[in-house]
Amino acid sequence: MIHIHEKTLQDLEFQTVLQQVSDHCITALGHEKALAISPYKKKEELLFALQLTNEYVSSFQNENRIPNHGFDAITKELKLLNIENTFLEVHGLKKIVAMSTTVNDILVFLKKFEEYYQNLYQFGSHIEVTKLLIEKVDTIVDRFGDIKDNASPLLLELRQSINRIKGKINASFSAALNMYHSLEYLDDIRESVVDNKRVLAVKAMYRRKVKGAIMGGSKTGSIVYIEPETTLQHTRELNNLEYEEHEEIIRILKEVTNYIRPFLPLLQDYQNFLIDMDVISAKAKYANSMQAILPEFSEERSMYLRDAFHPILYLNNLEKKEKTFPQTIELKEGSRIIVISGPNAGGKSITLKTVGLLQVMLQSGLLIPVHERSKVCLFDRVLSDIGDNQSIENHLSTYSYRLKQMNYFLKKCNKNTLFLIDEFGTGSDPELGGALAETFLEEFYHREAFGIITTHYSNLKILANEMPCMLNANMLFDERTLEPLFKLVIGQAGSSFTFEVAQKNGIPYGLINRAKKKIERSKVRFDATIAKLQKERSRLEKTGQSLKENEKKKIEEADKLEEINAKIQLKLESYQELYDSNQRLIYLGQKVNDIAEKYFNNKQKKTLMDELFKLVQIENSKRKKVTIKEKKKAKAKEIQVKKEVEKKVEVIREKKKVEKQKAIETPKPKAIIRLGDRVRMEDGRAIGTVDKIEKNKAVVNYGMFTTNVSIDQLELVEAVKK
Repeated sequence: MIHIHEKTLQDLEFQTVLQQVSDHCITALGHEKALAISPYKKKEELLFALQLTNEYVSSFQNENRIPNHGFDAITKELKLLNIENTFLEVHGLKKIVAMSTTVNDILVFLKKFEEYYQNLYQFGSHIEVTKLLIEKVDTIVDRFGDIKDNASPLLLELRQSINRIKGKINASFSAALNMYHSLEYLDDIRESVVDNKRVLAVKAMYRRKVKGAIMGGSKTGSIVYIEPETTLQHTRELNNLEYEEHEEIIRILKEVTNYIRPFLPLLQDYQNFLIDMDVISAKAKYANSMQAILPEFSEERSMYLRDAFHPILYLNNLEKKEKTFPQTIELKEGSRIIVISGPNAGGKSITLKTVGLLQVMLQSGLLIPVHERSKVCLFDRVLSDIGDNQSIENHLSTYSYRLKQMNYFLKKCNKNTLFLIDEFGTGSDPELGGALAETFLEEFYHREAFGIITTHYSNLKILANEMPCMLNANMLFDERTLEPLFKLVIGQAGSSFTFEVAQKNGIPYGLINRAKKKIERSKVRFDATIAKLQKERSRLEKTGQSLKENEKKKIEEADKLEEINAKIQLKLESYQELYDSNQRLIYLGQKVNDIAEKYFNNKQKKTLMDELFKLVQIENSKRKKVTIKEKKKAKAKEIQVKKEVEKKVEVIREKKKVEKQKAIETPKPKAIIRLGDRVRMEDGRAIGTVDKIEKNKAVVNYGMFTTNVSIDQLELVEAVKK
């Protein structure tokens, strides 16, 4: 059972991480759930949650993007469905339809790409895919959110009656308007609207002559607004019909609500699934913002964080366009505890917090910003004591509070615990506090716990040096400028550079010397030795860097020499071929010369021809062998050239394809059509001549007939010759 204390989450600023994650949520309920993320209690649940986020991250890098999961909350609608005789408004029904559609789309997509998203598919596989709710609501609600006329026969009849009555109201009002206008009882404006009803604008002196209900008057009192008597009767009838229509709509909504009520558990599953998808998506987007990954889990009790970034620091620096320094740290059976020392402002606390925060994030189902070759393991507890915990409310000093913390550590610390303590042992007398801190550290060591502490105490540095499974470490500083290099070095304690920093800040040299005399000579020597070792390590690092650069240069020079050697070898081969060719020609010349001399002496033509023929045959047999070799070479070269040509052709085709696509995307400007031009209709075949152009229309003569067409619908075939 995994348990991480709330105090640890506060120390490591885990809530800030959750705030950053929740900012990536697209729904209010998802935002709330992201802020409530906490470490998982069971390993199986944690590993599944990590896989869900990892799969969602992979969807950003491929073409199969997971469909949108945005939704309007139906919390109010779910509460109403739990209460009998209630009904959902049209707006609520529309939200249910939208949610059903969204969930169905995601589930169908995950089923289709089950091979890519195995865990996400499994996560939603218990939810039923159904279109019953969508179809039911669609039968009564149109796309504008109004109840359809044919939702019920009675509603259709009522609406038809309402339309007829409205027609009668308009007709009777128009008749009254015309009659009283002809009698000159009406004002110039003739009519107006009061309480959403048409009324006659009657001159005040004639108000008793117009039959109807007085609805009001003008501010000056010169006009009285009267609804005609004939219209009044129809209006009463309309009010009755509209009341009946409202009652029928409520009846229809109740019927649909009762149909939906049995689907209440499914709708709850829908909303919970979409909230979870929103949180998973937010985790994935957060991971993507800092190139976070899911590292390999170690089978043993060991962790290796390579190039690990502090997430909050990394994102803040990214916004400010500043560099963040990653750290590499390893904890395993042979080096369970690391003691980091060195001056303040060197990055000790950030290194400690980075390890702690990444561990808590991982155990809460979040991916972490480390190198892909990193390895991680799980701890049952992560204990921390970071920062100044002086409590005014509880009247506790820093040291008292720290002792309470150490007591808690001693109760909970075991081999499955990771402890993180910043400025271990501070808050009391250096000698006594250091001795007590050393005892605590020995106890944690013997319990085989894993941990990282930061300290200035020399006795803790010495203890780390003596214990086989404990290591010293320090944050590198430039020995000349005393500026931090933000690089953790394992295997050596760090000097606090107390006197060096004091001297840099302008403290007189005489005072520093007096201070040195006041403390034990052995401690000064010890601190000086550490400082000297750090300087030596810094020099060695610089030497190593320059050696690497020299090695790189040597490799480049060797590559150049090899290239020159290859060119010389080619030249030598061509010279050898030339030499062999010349030697053969000299040999042939000598042979021909010998045969010619023989013929000169004996004048025998037959012998001359035989010897010449023999010589030619020998040379041809050699030539044949050479030709076969050359053909093979030529064939191989031809295949190679063919491959190269095919590659180039493929590139050219791709370019042409892109250009063609661009040409399609950017349509050519349309030609201006003038009198006498030969034209045709867009997507048409028949070609005609433009006889006349008026405004944006053209008269096109096709020989047998003429037609009047909009110029925008014409294509220019051939412009008239001027």
